[in-house]
Amino acid sequence: MIEARGLTKRYGDKVAVDNLSFTIKPGIVTGFLGPNGAGKSTTMRMILGLDAPTAGDVTVNGRHYARHAAPLHEVGALLEAKAIHTGRSAYNHLRALAATTGISRRRVDEVIDLVGLREVARKRAGGFSLGMGQRLGIASALLGDPATLILDEPVNGLDPEGILWIRNLLKDLAAEGRTVFVSSHLMSEMALTAEKLIIIGRGRLIADVSVADFIRSSSRQTTRVRSPQAAQLRDLLAGPDVTVASSEAGVLEVHGLDSAAIGEIAAQHAMTLHELTPVHASLEEAFMELTRDSVEYHGVTAGELVGAERSAA
Repeated sequence: MIEARGLTKRYGDKVAVDNLSFTIKPGIVTGFLGPNGAGKSTTMRMILGLDAPTAGDVTVNGRHYARHAAPLHEVGALLEAKAIHTGRSAYNHLRALAATTGISRRRVDEVIDLVGLREVARKRAGGFSLGMGQRLGIASALLGDPATLILDEPVNGLDPEGILWIRNLLKDLAAEGRTVFVSSHLMSEMALTAEKLIIIGRGRLIADVSVADFIRSSSRQTTRVRSPQAAQLRDLLAGPDVTVASSEAGVLEVHGLDSAAIGEIAAQHAMTLHELTPVHASLEEAFMELTRDSVEYHGVTAGELVGAERSAA
């Protein structure tokens, strides 16, 4: 379990993390989301004792990271996959890491096989691709068979097979009762992997919620209706709190009425329905809506750029 209470980090006048409190429980994958510059990496560094908080406190399994007698057995972390001795082979990198806490060669072999690096285990890590480096970083995090895992962008550089592998691995580790805390910019992947979300913006907590509840609460109720009598049904559904749009013939997008209410109205008037589907926003859409005011850097569209150039001319 990871517990943060009033966690704050300042760099001069800049507040990177601002009075952040949360609890990461074992048994589920918890996603850590936020725009660039939100304070995610700084928070993870403070959990691992790499940065000291300006105020507040954070513990892992009831203790500060440095107070654990054998930290590698308590916490496995991947913050920067390229933080390795580039002249060493993958095997020797893991052997050197294992030697610091008496981890056996047998365990080194186990994690090499687990992450799929057996064929390149004797090659210099400095020549690894980004994806291979990620696998080595994950192997390092798993080396001590830890109860808690903290992974920053673990799918970065992985191919589709690798992404599926890490997704299933994280779920399996959580199912074993471990604490799994993962940051990612890939919203589609986080929606498939995490059960709970911690979302921050400008260093502050924005949401601490399950994935399902977050999507449900952040999306406007919409129902997709397909009917050969769409025009007549549209007139029946219209009301002061209901809007009906249509992007293609025979299809309606209804806001303000759920599928049950729409189905009852259609049945009362003997109308045929070919589709009646509740539509929810994706995790990415819900995230973008929630963090709209917390994004530190905003880009512009090509159209906006052209418009600005014309105005300047």
